[in-house]
Amino acid sequence: MAEFRKKRKKICHMCAGKSVDYKDVPIISKYISDSGKILPRRFTGTCAKHQREVAKQVKLARFMGFIPFCK
Repeated sequence: MAEFRKKRKKICHMCAGKSVDYKDVPIISKYISDSGKILPRRFTGTCAKHQREVAKQVKLARFMGFIPFCK
């Protein structure tokens, strides 16, 4: 018989009080993959509202040249 573990729900960091800014490259890089793609909500643990904000900040950081479009 297989045991099923109860998954712990990931906490949205922005709901907890932290913010994402396009100028903070170390924070922005947590939300992009090695190939430069924006990670989905199921990997980052952000809520839908803040995932849209993360996507907006990542795209702005790409446009400003802080992070590359692809690696």
